[in-house]
Amino acid sequence: MDMPGRNEGSQSFVDRPVSVSTAFEGSEDIAAARDLARSFLTDLQAVHGLTVSTYAEGMVQLVVSELVTNARKYAPGPCLLTLEIREGTVEVTVWDSEPCLPVAHAADPGRVGQHGLEIVVAVCRSFEMHREPVGKRITAAVVLADDAVGDEGGDQVC
Repeated sequence: MDMPGRNEGSQSFVDRPVSVSTAFEGSEDIAAARDLARSFLTDLQAVHGLTVSTYAEGMVQLVVSELVTNARKYAPGPCLLTLEIREGTVEVTVWDSEPCLPVAHAADPGRVGQHGLEIVVAVCRSFEMHREPVGKRITAAVVLADDAVGDEGGDQVC
């Protein structure tokens, strides 16, 4: 029987969950959330040898910033941010205490502000929202490598 923490060299990276989570309570924590995302992606490359494109680095930080900002702006109390590697993506999950699910507005280039959710949906491979017994959980998946999804011409599609 294998004990946790033993024989880790014999287990492939994809079989082990790699994630980080933290709770945030103030607006100053939005920068800390982006820093956590940047640090997580750096560790993926340095410690686990995973390829993370420059595009993915920027998009993960953008998604983290938008989702944590919305949670801090519209939900009372703390929010929980989790970053997890799953099937060639970074899943960005934010839980907050507000049970109302956000609604993405129709594209309107003349509208000032409130484009965050629209942007997140556009740059992610997948986007899900679920009500929880308390609050809601939003999960967005960003592709790690530029060539993970896209056409043969090299155009990026997330």
